[in-house]
Formats: sequence, structure tokens, C-alpha cells
Amino acid sequence: MDVVFILLDLAAIVSSLAAAGLWYQAGARTVRRVSRFETLDQADINRMAVAMNRSALLNRRAALASAAAGICFALRFSAALIVDAGL
Repeated sequence: MDVVFILLDLAAIVSSLAAAGLWYQAGARTVRRVSRFETLDQADINRMAVAMNRSALLNRRAALASAAAGICFALRFSAALIVDAGL
């Protein structure tokens, strides 16, 4: 049973680190600001849309990784409670 605890702990740690890395990547990419004096063309709009889509994709992946970490922590604590209760 100790192997299960170690695997759940490692899975939770790895998925937490993955979530942190993905959220860092999502926040690190900034969109170039557009001056009020320049006109927006198709390339500018396309660049902003791509940047927002990439950020949203990284945020979704980070949310999934943190949900996986939460599930691993919940399973770990549940398994510990079951073992301590002697069930």
C-alpha cells in the first residue's frame, strides 16, 4: 500500500508542477499594444486573436493539470483514511 501512496504523491506533485508551468507560459506571452494613432489591419487583428487563443489554450491545459492534481490529492487522502480506519 505504501507504493500506492508514493505514486499518488508523485502524480500530484508532477501535475501541480505542470499546471504552474502552463500558467506561467500563459502569462508570459504578452500582446503588443496598439497605439491609438495607428490603424488596425488584418495582420494586427489576426496576431491578437492568435495570442488570445494560445493563452486560452494554455489556461485550459493548466486548469486540467490542476484538476488532476486535486484528484490525486483527494485519492491520496482517501486511501490514507481507508488504511487508518482498517477497512
